[in-house]
Amino acid sequence: MALEIVLDTETTGIDHRKGHRLIEVGCIEIEDLLPTGRTFHHYVDPEREIEPDAIRVHGISNEKVRGKPKFGQIADELCDFIGDKRIIAHNAAFDRGFINMEMTRLSRVCHPDDQWIDTLELARHKFPGMANSLDALCRRFNISLAERDLHGALIDARLLASVYLELLGGKERGLDLEMASARIEAVQVANPITYGARPRPLASRITTGEAAAHEAFVAKYLKDKSLWK
Repeated sequence: MALEIVLDTETTGIDHRKGHRLIEVGCIEIEDLLPTGRTFHHYVDPEREIEPDAIRVHGISNEKVRGKPKFGQIADELCDFIGDKRIIAHNAAFDRGFINMEMTRLSRVCHPDDQWIDTLELARHKFPGMANSLDALCRRFNISLAERDLHGALIDARLLASVYLELLGGKERGLDLEMASARIEAVQVANPITYGARPRPLASRITTGEAAAHEAFVAKYLKDKSLWK
């Protein structure tokens, strides 16, 4: 599989169309559904106040982001990190809306919709009618939430990388392949296939004329390169 980017954001509020801004971006690079060890993480000065309801969710105060780089100062690094890789996000429309809003403010090219994969949609397809928040999926897949008291972009990106692996059956798929390989090897050891001479040779099914024509063909075109001579 190609490299992919698992992304999460935290913001001043829930709607970028009402002037809310990014305050944190966290990204995890994965390959074959597993982290490569490369990450991207920045707090961002939103140049506006954070709503109290948002602070209660992520715990990021105005003081914490005051004086941090503005989005324009991290945009190049973020774009270089993402490149043309697929972007994995939970409720991708939310993160995409904020990222593209910030890019538009800088007159930069936005990441196209088809570059994004929404794990919320994947979860709804796999678990219709069930709770499919990131927390609910972590509990369903027995992914520990012990280190996460509040939402945080990099923490949530790490959790989402584990959820994405489970949604695509990564662990089970690998286990199935290993078990299948072990079963095949066990059968081959227990029942080795041997070949010997046929007790009663089969009678020839070609005519005398066909045999002569074949001999003539071999003598004319293959000569001493015939493998069965």
